Amino acid sequence: MLDYSAPLRDMQFVLNELIGFEQICALPGTDDISLDLSNAVLEEASKFAKDVLAPLNRIGDLEGSKLDEDQVTTPTGWKDAYTAFKDSGWCSLAMSPNFGGQGFPKVMATAVYEMWDSANMSFSLCPLLTNGAIEAIQSHGDDKLQATYLDKLVSGDWAGTMNLTESQAGSDLSAVRTKAVPEGDHYLIKGQKIYITYGEHDLTENIIHLVLARTPDAPEGVKGISLFVVPKFLVNSDGTLGQRNDVKCISLEHKLGIHASPTAVMSYGEAGGAIGYLVGQENNGLMYMFTMMNAARHGVGREGMAISEASFQLAHSYATARVQGQPLGGGSIIRHPDVKRMLMTMKSKIEAMRALAYVCAFEYDLTDRHQNEDQRSLSGRRGDLLTPIVKGWCTEVAQEITSLGVQVHGGMGFIEETGAAQYQRDARITTIYEGTTGIQAGDLVGRKTLRDGGRGMEELISDMQGTVAGLNESTPAMRKIKKALATSVDDLKNAVHWLLSNASDPQLTAAAASSYLELAGITCGGWMMAKSAVLSDEKLKDSGCDPFYAAKMDTAVFYCSQIMPFTSSLLNIIQNGSTDIVNLNLESA
Repeated sequence: MLDYSAPLRDMQFVLNELIGFEQICALPGTDDISLDLSNAVLEEASKFAKDVLAPLNRIGDLEGSKLDEDQVTTPTGWKDAYTAFKDSGWCSLAMSPNFGGQGFPKVMATAVYEMWDSANMSFSLCPLLTNGAIEAIQSHGDDKLQATYLDKLVSGDWAGTMNLTESQAGSDLSAVRTKAVPEGDHYLIKGQKIYITYGEHDLTENIIHLVLARTPDAPEGVKGISLFVVPKFLVNSDGTLGQRNDVKCISLEHKLGIHASPTAVMSYGEAGGAIGYLVGQENNGLMYMFTMMNAARHGVGREGMAISEASFQLAHSYATARVQGQPLGGGSIIRHPDVKRMLMTMKSKIEAMRALAYVCAFEYDLTDRHQNEDQRSLSGRRGDLLTPIVKGWCTEVAQEITSLGVQVHGGMGFIEETGAAQYQRDARITTIYEGTTGIQAGDLVGRKTLRDGGRGMEELISDMQGTVAGLNESTPAMRKIKKALATSVDDLKNAVHWLLSNASDPQLTAAAASSYLELAGITCGGWMMAKSAVLSDEKLKDSGCDPFYAAKMDTAVFYCSQIMPFTSSLLNIIQNGSTDIVNLNLESA
């Protein structure tokens, strides 16, 4: 089993060197943040992940959460761990000081959250959904809703959920049937929601559900959806908990992975109607929910990267200790060329994903905090553009990496006791919830490329071309990196041009979407690796053979030689294979 250790040196490299700690500290509201404080927070988070959360990961997988009538009990140790988590202030790290939060930038919180995801993904889902509920209420709720719920959500005393899906309304939210009937200062909610992460549990004294529903006179389709706060326990005027609301969990899903995370079927209004409070204006619920969903989508992309890191650490440890066969020089299997290939594929993609996820989070920090309006607008476009790439590409890569983690173990990887299989099972959900890979790909094509005539993607490509132009060719490694990045950026540019040229045919552009997402992901990852290589090359010239920077260069070269060539194949598939998909007839197959 894994003895998880947070990759602090690489996290600090991305925060302090790639993004630049001085840029983070230049943001309004960061006056009290110093490099020493940042490092101390990361150190403490790593200890909590290693000592408290990681030991519970296997226990949670074996025990799962249990439903008894309408009460859910989490696995052994879960409640104590959550109490320690809450009391240590981890729930409030990136939340607004106006509601008791600590006000850390999202990018720094992303590094901390990565540790929770790696150590115990099932556990980390609870604060992930709570954070989303906080953002939705803070962004769109009135003063009364904020005053009633935010302090307790930010402290972690209460948890939050997101209720979208119904049995007939999965990704197509236009089919939502849950009803909301006005009654005085509230609404009566009636309906059933499925796949509700932490919909019921014993970790907090109250659970605040964010529920999509239709009012009686709502128009059809997504334009008629409203958003409601529906608490498990009603809240009295003095902030104390009142009576139990007409909300209950009627079953828990039996899942492939994330066994400890209770995935609930929630029933609202079986005894007359659950009391709910409107968020914002009627019929704007989907727009409001997207505030929550965007945060969750970035978080799920981070999960894909984080669980890949855990899988890599376990595989690397096993390969170092396992003696088998006759590799060159003898010794452990880590000397086998194919094992080297697998491990370096894992490592290079993880470092590319980490950098991309952190950079995306920083763009949202700039959007929220920067004083210049033009910069806020640019960063908003950039963050929105990168989010489906982070969510879609990082989670798909996680499937490959966790599979390689099993493969490195050989037959032992197929045995549950090693822990490798759990990472693969847990990772599988990341490509599905909060919008499948197909939905992320469609979003990247439709909303993020075609809708603005390619403006956002052209801005990104221009920045990448600037990096290419600035790459020196003083060493064979840097020449290889420059050539690879230039080719991939050209491939991405040509893919964008093809999409814009075929924008009038939605079937054709939809057929190209998944390949386009992968091409964009690999290229963005390569961009991150190239920028990392520049920094590492400079450090090596200044300080000689620092092992960290030397390894960084090796990883960048591997990514450029082994991963980035796939962009040319993906461009060919987009340009020449999309019509073949459109013309397929599988109904008669």
